[in-house]
Amino acid sequence: MASAMQTSARTTTSEELLQLVSFHIGSEEFGLDILRVQEINRMVEITRVPNAPPFVSGVINLRGRVIPIVDLRERFGLSKKENDKNTRIIVVELKGRVVGFVVDSVQEVLRIPKNITEPPPPMVAGIGSEYITAVGKLEDRLLILIDLERILTSTEQEQLTAA
Repeated sequence: MASAMQTSARTTTSEELLQLVSFHIGSEEFGLDILRVQEINRMVEITRVPNAPPFVSGVINLRGRVIPIVDLRERFGLSKKENDKNTRIIVVELKGRVVGFVVDSVQEVLRIPKNITEPPPPMVAGIGSEYITAVGKLEDRLLILIDLERILTSTEQEQLTAA
């Protein structure tokens, strides 16, 4: 009996859970590691920056800090959409720089077992696999896990500093 309990305890502890913030862009659901997310804010007015790279919507003042805002629709090559009451800015730290990502809506915080994820196919929802770490297979939907380190190239990250 004791050995069966030990085996079961080992199984549960070895099953790694991913904690994710899920969000939507269009009809697709994405996930980011919750430890990378500093905060989630309602949409505020974005100040355009002259000569900013096309993927940068502009900057916002976040409690005295000016942070660049990247529109993930633009980044993923999806059609433009007007911001609405569900539009959010997910604030993350990306290689020592605070950046905001505009998404259509934030859904929920999820805890999913890592073993229900698999490497991405070459294209998912029209988005190249270079931005994706894995695809999670939930009961009734797929969750596309984003690789923050790859959303912007090193050159683009340097351009953010200039923006």
